[in-house]
Amino acid sequence: MDFNSNGGGSELHNNQYHQSEESKPLLGEMSTPTPPEGNNNNKMGAGPGRRTLLHSSSGMRYKLLQEGDIQVCVVKHPRTFLSKILTSKFLRRWEPHHLTLTDCSLASATPTGYMETSLSYSSIEELQPLTWDNAPKYCLQLSFPGGTVLLQAANSYLRDQWFHSLQWKKKIYKYRKVLTKPSRWEVVLKEIRALVDLALTSPLQDDSIHQAPLHIISTLLAENSNLSAQEHENIIVAIAPLLENNHPPPDLCEFFCKHCRERPRSMVVIEVFTPVVQRILKHNMDFGKCPRLRLFTQEYILALNELNAGMEVVKKFIHSMHGPTGQCPHPRVLPNLVAVCLAAIYSCYEEFINSRDNSPSLKEIRNGCQQQSDRKPPMPLRLLRPDPPTPPPSAPPSLPVSPPPLPLSPPPTIVNSSEILVELERNNNNTSNVTHSKLKGPAGGDSEPNLIDCLLVSPALSSLSIQLPAQADRVLGCFALILKMLSDYDDWRPALASLLQPIPFPKEALAHGKFTKELKYVIQRFAEDPRQEVHSCLLSVRSGKDGWFQLYSPGGVACDDDGELFASMVHILMGSCYKTKKFLLSLAENKLGPCMLLALRANQTMVEILCLMLEYNIIENKDTQLQIISTLESTQVGLSMYEQLCDRQRELRELQRKGGPTRLTLPSKSTDADLARLLSSGSFGNLENLSLAFTNVTSACAEQLIKLPSLKQLNLWSTQFGDAGLRLLSEHLACLQVLNLCETPVTDAGLLALSSMKSLCSLNMNSTKLSADTYEDLKAKLPNLKEVDVRYTEAW
Repeated sequence: MDFNSNGGGSELHNNQYHQSEESKPLLGEMSTPTPPEGNNNNKMGAGPGRRTLLHSSSGMRYKLLQEGDIQVCVVKHPRTFLSKILTSKFLRRWEPHHLTLTDCSLASATPTGYMETSLSYSSIEELQPLTWDNAPKYCLQLSFPGGTVLLQAANSYLRDQWFHSLQWKKKIYKYRKVLTKPSRWEVVLKEIRALVDLALTSPLQDDSIHQAPLHIISTLLAENSNLSAQEHENIIVAIAPLLENNHPPPDLCEFFCKHCRERPRSMVVIEVFTPVVQRILKHNMDFGKCPRLRLFTQEYILALNELNAGMEVVKKFIHSMHGPTGQCPHPRVLPNLVAVCLAAIYSCYEEFINSRDNSPSLKEIRNGCQQQSDRKPPMPLRLLRPDPPTPPPSAPPSLPVSPPPLPLSPPPTIVNSSEILVELERNNNNTSNVTHSKLKGPAGGDSEPNLIDCLLVSPALSSLSIQLPAQADRVLGCFALILKMLSDYDDWRPALASLLQPIPFPKEALAHGKFTKELKYVIQRFAEDPRQEVHSCLLSVRSGKDGWFQLYSPGGVACDDDGELFASMVHILMGSCYKTKKFLLSLAENKLGPCMLLALRANQTMVEILCLMLEYNIIENKDTQLQIISTLESTQVGLSMYEQLCDRQRELRELQRKGGPTRLTLPSKSTDADLARLLSSGSFGNLENLSLAFTNVTSACAEQLIKLPSLKQLNLWSTQFGDAGLRLLSEHLACLQVLNLCETPVTDAGLLALSSMKSLCSLNMNSTKLSADTYEDLKAKLPNLKEVDVRYTEAW
């Protein structure tokens, strides 16, 4: 049926109070005129009054309909017979249709009968529910030129839902047309305000109710980029109420970014953008799906930094995001802030990163910037050398001709990437080749080194300095300071350390002295935190990868002190569960020189490290052992610790030589101190069976247990012996055959360490926190294990 033809009639009216909606202003469409006195008995005039009651007085909320099943009846009529037809009990037939509310029309899934053609929203002149006497039940009336469409729902709620959904679609369609290619901007601003009011007062509850106006305004701004700054601010203020509970769409984010860059001191930034950015940081789940939200947040923070107070305003903003209490109530704030900081810092070096093909790679820096002729053909030429000076045409006879420069003494190489300057100064020391051979990995010089290995360049060999443009330098300073502020909050520090553990910065940033100096504060905060979940993130995220510990250790490109931070990191790691042979072996292989230097300067942590290396026989080379002993004896604190070590070794040898009992049981409620006192009072070199069941010993007693080389059976039933003690036992008691851990607080983290104790024949893990996966792993790695008790565990 053609809804656009008049069919011999005209638009549907009851009386003068039912005016056409096309003649109404858009802002007034949500209100309905009230009939004057004297016409209240007119049944057709009761419709608008009832409509006002539906969406203002009832307070009902509805979901926006996109499609649904409904009964349809179309009545074509001249205007003079409308009242008789609508009040008749013998209406025409009804057709069931599945209607879809598109952006521009009302269409049926089966275009037949009454709905053979779609009904355009622009042709709907009047939309109201039928509520007078003898009217069809639960009906909506849609007036179009020459007739009426009646929609009958199953109940009153569905009728009202259809009514508000159709009304919303119709008005949004009209606003979309009005705000396309406007000619007068003062009218446009008025219509934008009306559109915002429409969205705020609608009884529909749906994300699209607030997003649709924002997308309309976003499209409007994208098509009109030559607006004045004042017009920008007027539009932003007009749409501010919609942004309180909604993220701005991508094009609108671009508009906001432009305003932050061009007018950072505008009051709109503080008054309007602040709640928008706060909502983004609190509720955004993934910046990857909408990177412009992250860019808008970044530009907003930079705009705050441009204010007179500068970073003080940024600090107050960060504090407002955390909240006044010790625990931030919004778990997404920290990951979102870190994501913004990482992206901003990356952007500072992006121009240089994109031009890596014209710059010396870090591998070339590590190898002393080899000559172009020595490079392999597949490698791109990354080093731009200045043209050699043109020799004079002839030299004066009285002056000797200078010999050509030696190939080992090339001039300093300067690589320009727009405004980013990289200067490489090479030293002419003949011993540089020896240094390179020590730095090369096991795969040789042809293998690509890992990230930190690339940056471990001797200061005597080369020095790398990066100078950023002024704007990039300000951005770097701003977001590096934000990372420092984040590390000051105790509740944020564990998550921050975890996010930064796999080093997320480009290698150009790690080679930039200013950046690593700023980031040093964050690493210090990690090193000072006593919580293992924080300071353990100083190490690499997995084997074969280096972490902050290597980067800020002596020899690393970020180390700008005499090893104080390195000593602090070693101290906190040694005080945790990292007091193991593996950690000491790593220090001996890679950082023995810095450890000895700091011990020579009476650093107590490094003195303890050297003593442990001697005690655990980490160092096999006799000359190196003698050098360590000489280093220890050169300071008072070192001499004292070395003498204590000698006493312990002497007692241990005496203990092993004299023998003693083969079985020993400690009384219940014995402590770690009682066990240490007992073992130091006699000879226990032959002790094979030790029972500490039902005592109060903890993991600390492992320091005494590892001095019993003949121990084969150990009973720790119902003690407080934990994971840290198990790790120590697994490294020193290789002959242990029977171990009882029943009712101890050990977990998978400690039980996995038992996989190295190949002599274990019997293992009791009854009533522990053993998981099924760990149990299967232990069975696979312990071939001699015959008796296992896993009752009352997850693996049972």
